[in-house]
Amino acid sequence: MNSTIAWITARGLFGRRRFLLLLPLPLLLVGLAVLSRSAQVDPRDWAPPVLVGLGLGVVLPVIALIVGTGVLGSEIDDGTIVHILTKPIPRWQIILPKLGVAAGVTAVTAAIPLYVAGVLAESVRLGLGMAAAAAVGAVVYSALFLALSLITRRPVLLGLVYVLIWEGLLGNLVRGTAVLSVQQYVVALADRIAPTVLLEPRVSVPVTLIMGGLIAIGFTVLAVRRLRSFSVAGETS
Repeated sequence: MNSTIAWITARGLFGRRRFLLLLPLPLLLVGLAVLSRSAQVDPRDWAPPVLVGLGLGVVLPVIALIVGTGVLGSEIDDGTIVHILTKPIPRWQIILPKLGVAAGVTAVTAAIPLYVAGVLAESVRLGLGMAAAAAVGAVVYSALFLALSLITRRPVLLGLVYVLIWEGLLGNLVRGTAVLSVQQYVVALADRIAPTVLLEPRVSVPVTLIMGGLIAIGFTVLAVRRLRSFSVAGETS
């Protein structure tokens, strides 16, 4: 992995105002969990909508979308991607460091508030399960959204359609769509690590591991292939 590209990516990401957009949602998640616990509300009433509906359904994918489309998308928009492509560096050595930064930042930003919320809802074990599952989900989401930033000029819009329509709406109404829902993969992993009545997974762990792996690897390969075409075509259409 090219550490220089990873460092430049991290520095650019933390130096942009876009990074400030990552803070409100985690703070909201923790705030709601603290208020619910302080008011002594039954966890069965508040934990599912807060942990799953907000935490895994909004906080994790939205953070991954902001970061995943930002680690390379901004360089495409301002044209600095040309300077990277002129270097004699294999394209996978560009994609993998950026994917690593995106997944790492997403995992830390989402896992910490999910851990806190899980502890407040039930136990340390549930907190650890939520955090670990979120870290795995961060890798899958980041691969997906990084590839979108190379495929289309509107990666954020398409990412929101996937998160809000496919996972948020159809995922809760049409059972078959859960097989292609990263959110459901994360729920299944969290429930396996910390079995609880607060989570209701709709897919099995084997399906989660197989489909999650295929999505992460498939979109990473797609991103590498797409970036290779940039050096020839020199455009982002």
